[in-house]
Amino acid sequence: MTQPSVILHCDAPDEAMAIVADTHPDLTLHGCNSYADLPALIADSGAEVVFSVRFAGTTGYPSSAVLSPPVRWLSVGGSGTDHLGQWSPDAVTVTNAAGVAADMMAEYVLGTALHFTLRLDHFRGLQADRHWSPNDYVEPLAGQTCLILGLGKTGEAVARRMKAMGLETLGVRAQPRPTTHCDEVHGMGALPDLWPRADVIVVCVPLLSSTRGLVDERAFAAMKSTAVLVDISRGGVIEDGPLIAALQGDRIRGAALDVFAQEPLPGDHPLWGLENVILTPHCSSVYAGWTAKSVRMFAENLGRYRRGELLHNVVDPSRGY
Repeated sequence: MTQPSVILHCDAPDEAMAIVADTHPDLTLHGCNSYADLPALIADSGAEVVFSVRFAGTTGYPSSAVLSPPVRWLSVGGSGTDHLGQWSPDAVTVTNAAGVAADMMAEYVLGTALHFTLRLDHFRGLQADRHWSPNDYVEPLAGQTCLILGLGKTGEAVARRMKAMGLETLGVRAQPRPTTHCDEVHGMGALPDLWPRADVIVVCVPLLSSTRGLVDERAFAAMKSTAVLVDISRGGVIEDGPLIAALQGDRIRGAALDVFAQEPLPGDHPLWGLENVILTPHCSSVYAGWTAKSVRMFAENLGRYRRGELLHNVVDPSRGY
């Protein structure tokens, strides 16, 4: 087998190196927990392989270094690759860890959808007022319709949970095909007819030129006034202005937002003050042990790389996944 020099670039590189060394004890491994130090380490070590997590946000991420010689394979520790920009697949192979957080993100979707149907904010307010409301009610999620934008591993995990909860599941993907746990699968062109059917809308497409601004003013105008929007994709897929107008005008019921066009979300952003919004700091994919799981996926793929086999989860730069 080949013996490439490997860099583990994440916030806890010692732990990552220990995981990789367990199955590749003969390799030279280097750790790095800094954006600024990574280019020099690549140059000094001649690293052919880099495993990298976008652990400190996009600003300052050394994309040019990880996509240039001597690097031949960049293994992205998460699923998104929009922080890299464009690259030539002839010069460097990029893989991702698609699926590493799919189940956790699907739980986030289910939990935030239930937040609205169980009216938890309402009951929390009653609790704060010590007010007993014997004629109050909750709503069933079962029987509703869930529209899922993007049916990669995360979208499929969402569909599985929603179907188990008794919802009708509608999915859209770039190349429609029958998908487990989806009652219907459509192309993106069908969205104008799908918006008004959905009670829960889940956004989990990658950020591409074709998906930027996908959820726009026309989309919000077509949605039910009772619709709940959950965004676990990337900031930019939903247009901010129409989203804020729809929420402020009660044109949709509410939204759970984990991603934003500008992160951190500025303190004066109007979304902070809206009571029908759940805001989380891009953490729907972050759970105890996710980095270790991603590193183990990398270590398995590293075995394929060393044996000259096809890698799993190769990303097509023209598609973004």
